[in-house]
Amino acid sequence: MIITTTPNLEGRSVREYLGVVTGEAIMGANVFRDFVAGIRDFVGGRSKAYENSLREAREEALREMANEAKARGADAIVGVDLDYEVLGAQNGMLMVTTSGTAVTLE
Repeated sequence: MIITTTPNLEGRSVREYLGVVTGEAIMGANVFRDFVAGIRDFVGGRSKAYENSLREAREEALREMANEAKARGADAIVGVDLDYEVLGAQNGMLMVTTSGTAVTLE
C-alpha cells in the first residue's frame, strides 16, 4: 500500500477515488514514563519513552487507515493528514488520527 501526503503520485494516474479512509490510535501514558519524562523536562534532553509512544500511536493509526483502504480495494492513499492531540483530565492520553483518500491506480 502506497501512503503519501501528496495529492497524487508522480508517474501514476488515479483510476478511481474510493473515498476518505481514517485511522485512530489512543495511547495512555503510564506513571513511570511520566516520572522519567518529568525528570527529562527538568534537566533537559529528549524523552525516548514519549517518542516511542508517539511512534507506536502513529504506526497504529496508519496501519488502521491502510487496512480500511485495502478492504475497499485501494492501491494507495493520497493526501494523508496526521493529527496529534493530548486527551484526558491531566493530558494523560495521546491521540493520533490519520485521514486520506483511498484510490486505485492505473
